[in-house]
Amino acid sequence: MARPRQPESLPRRLHRRRIYVLPTRFGLFVAVVLGAMLLGALNYNNNPALLLALLLATVAIASTLSAHLQLSGLQVDAVSAEPVVAGATLRLRINLSRADTRTRRGLVLALGESQGYGHLVDTDQIEVDLSLPTTRRGWLDLERIRISTTQPLGLVRAWSWVWPDTPLLVYAAPEPQPPPLPEGDGDPLHTRVHASGDELHQLRSYRPGDPQRSISWKHSARRDTLLVREYEKPVGVDVLLDWRQMGSLPGEVKIARLARWVDMAEREGRRYTLQLPGQPLLGPGQGSSHHHLCQRALALMPHG
Repeated sequence: MARPRQPESLPRRLHRRRIYVLPTRFGLFVAVVLGAMLLGALNYNNNPALLLALLLATVAIASTLSAHLQLSGLQVDAVSAEPVVAGATLRLRINLSRADTRTRRGLVLALGESQGYGHLVDTDQIEVDLSLPTTRRGWLDLERIRISTTQPLGLVRAWSWVWPDTPLLVYAAPEPQPPPLPEGDGDPLHTRVHASGDELHQLRSYRPGDPQRSISWKHSARRDTLLVREYEKPVGVDVLLDWRQMGSLPGEVKIARLARWVDMAEREGRRYTLQLPGQPLLGPGQGSSHHHLCQRALALMPHG
């Protein structure tokens, strides 16, 4: 099998039947020059020129074999990436290793327009990074990854393809300016800035849209600028993030809002439960594992 026709499991080792070799533009130019030298040497019966042309042709053939050996025996061990939100750039990590002691130089890994470079010289394993753009939430299926090299002389390019069966997760993009978290229950160990709170939190500059009743006219007169009162209100530790409580909003808007609320609850150190249609409750919980489970569930919701 030279080029995979479907995704394949890893690790995957490159053998001779998977490797292509073709001359580069520079290699074609050298071939034309060598052909002219051979014709001229034969035409004028010039033995030194003929010997030089044959020696250079031998070097070119050896370079072709060496380029092939740069990839032969190379192994793609794993492909991984940390989840990112839709629209961000995903950092794809590709782990390569070798089973022999041959030096590999000038390895180029390409996926779409992204390229990464690596060498296997003093170590038996390397990690090459590729940057992939993301556009939508859910699983990101990888395309074929091309591994190539033009070493040692740049006369030929040897390349091979690997198609990892490793889907990568892309989180839903959170809503930029969501409403505050729903009121929680449990012991009110936390406070949050709230317009109808009980205790004064701070004074800040007036922003368009602030209600007039929150303006502190006394302090505004002293500062010669409008100031608004912000209060703190006790909130419960546990919060329920329920899909059904958001009414008739479009599905993607609900997903974006819940994704932001999950981030907000995690940042505030509150336990949270995520309730999605047709799925069991997630939580209550807190921490990186629970955060990932909730964001994964949101990312894999059906597209409306």
